[in-house]
Amino acid sequence: MIVPDEKDWTWVLHRPCGECGFDASTTSAADVAGLVRGNAAAWQALLRGGLVSPGRPNDATWSSLEYACHVRDVYRRYLGRLELMLDEDDPMFLNWDQDASALEDACDEQEPAQVVGELADAAEGLASRLDRVENQQWERPGRRSDGASFTVDSIARYMVHDTIHHVWDVERIAGTTSR
Repeated sequence: MIVPDEKDWTWVLHRPCGECGFDASTTSAADVAGLVRGNAAAWQALLRGGLVSPGRPNDATWSSLEYACHVRDVYRRYLGRLELMLDEDDPMFLNWDQDASALEDACDEQEPAQVVGELADAAEGLASRLDRVENQQWERPGRRSDGASFTVDSIARYMVHDTIHHVWDVERIAGTTSR
């Protein structure tokens, strides 16, 4: 059984991730759209390399296919959160139990090529919307139900770490990462 990750990952906004190496604190929010597109391309490469597949490596770790589904869903969910932040004043986001979603959606049973294709589509949808964020809109606020506050700028940088980190997770599982 996967133990839910209840860590507060907002620290990634202030210092580099010691695992994947991504540094959101030195990343411009204006660069996130390009990073999202690059991440989608990385998932395509993982798929071509046979690294997106079902089957958990152990009972405590998602499969690479579940990670791909999660990244697809992150892009979809964060597009919704971005739209809320741009349309409403300081909206509160609904809670998302990612582990429950992985089970409920049978993520480990989905077709890898279809998932990575959907991931690419969701990434492009989010990246295109990020491309259209205007100057002062980067400072519009929003909140998670746990009280964490974000701006469009910080939530974009926070989100992209998650997706980049999961490429690292899959490479680590496969034994192909240098970190």
